[in-house]
Amino acid sequence: MTGAAVTRALQSVGARVTVFDRVDSAALQELAESGAEVLVDPAELPGDTDQVIVSPGFRPDHPLLAGPLAAGIEVFSEPELAWRLRPNDTPWLTVTGTNGKTTTTTMLATILEAAGLRTTAVGNIGVPLIDAVLDPEPYDVLAVELSSYQLHWSSTLAPAAAALLNLADDHLSWHGDFARYAAAKAKLWQFPSTVAVGNAQDPRVAALLATAPGRAVGFTLEAPLPGEFGVVQTLLVDRGFTADPSQAFEVGSVTDVRPPGPHNVANALAAAALARSHGVDPDAVAAGLAVYRPEPHRNAFVAEKNGVTWVDDSKATNPHAAEASLSAYPRVVWIAGGQLKGVDIAPLVGTVADRLVGAVLLGVDRAEVADALRRHAPHVPVREVDRTDDGAMTDVVAAAAALAGPGDTVLLAPAAASLDMFGSYAARGLAFADAVEKHRGS
Repeated sequence: MTGAAVTRALQSVGARVTVFDRVDSAALQELAESGAEVLVDPAELPGDTDQVIVSPGFRPDHPLLAGPLAAGIEVFSEPELAWRLRPNDTPWLTVTGTNGKTTTTTMLATILEAAGLRTTAVGNIGVPLIDAVLDPEPYDVLAVELSSYQLHWSSTLAPAAAALLNLADDHLSWHGDFARYAAAKAKLWQFPSTVAVGNAQDPRVAALLATAPGRAVGFTLEAPLPGEFGVVQTLLVDRGFTADPSQAFEVGSVTDVRPPGPHNVANALAAAALARSHGVDPDAVAAGLAVYRPEPHRNAFVAEKNGVTWVDDSKATNPHAAEASLSAYPRVVWIAGGQLKGVDIAPLVGTVADRLVGAVLLGVDRAEVADALRRHAPHVPVREVDRTDDGAMTDVVAAAAALAGPGDTVLLAPAAASLDMFGSYAARGLAFADAVEKHRGS
């Protein structure tokens, strides 16, 4: 999707474009018909290449990039290209972090719309940023989600404001180690012109926020200090953008935050801070949060049968996200497994062991999850599903139903990526919901 958008944008400014993909496809042939040269799984890139724009899947050590990098040829991402080609000064309000990016970005877009601004949620969220930047009708402001992959390959991108929601081990097999992963995230704060919005209760984020060269605004689930957003009783409060340090603005209510839970209250505070940095009125922030409804597959209720609640949090693709989800329920039959991406799942299991009444495991790295459960939660009955075909989720749901009793929650919060078995986390969530519906009717 992004590669096609990048090709069109480059052709519109007169570039000669070569497109690479691992396999041939109808989409690739459409690009060839547009005038792009097409390469299918080449051993190297053309020798006369001036610049390389990579999709997020390209690791820094990808063999195709060795030659260009060694020759000093620029390699960068689609967001970086969009920044360089932007024809106007439309502000970017950006969001990154290990978890909560899409929720925060879509919350932000809803708030901006409530303020009467023309905006859209773009970037890592699934909508190419380059298309929004080059839209013939300019946007007033953009809500932009960015991943660590995209940020690794950026250099000049300087948003008006940028939120770092949290930092936990994730994508270590791509970046090599946590330090490189965190450094990629922190690139959003590299310029003094950017208002840095960060989680004051996340020690790793707070340490980076203290070094941000521009204005720094924290957010916390506690009462805010001057310069912070926080919670007072049930109110979301702004003390970050006030003329008087003793002043505070109400920007919403905890009871309005959807989906509920402390991590989403934190997301709402980050979205509020970004909107306020753009001058959005506190009442518009509150109005936007009140009407916001979450994207699918994020702690979403699926069904209830015989006293058992079924919940889809397929978007929990790492242990940090899964912990937030698991912590919301007192008794859980946990559906977990997939691609762990080099992250140790044992600390998560130790943290949530007392909530687990059963576990059903699937996916390529399920043995690692099973081992962690044996060591840290030996009381929990475990079932493994070794099928990898489309019907695997039917077996998973049947096994979970056998473990669950009245008052329990069966929670799909895999703590792992989905691409070993499914086309996306959304496809995994849809397969789960479909299997639950079939089980209810049986």
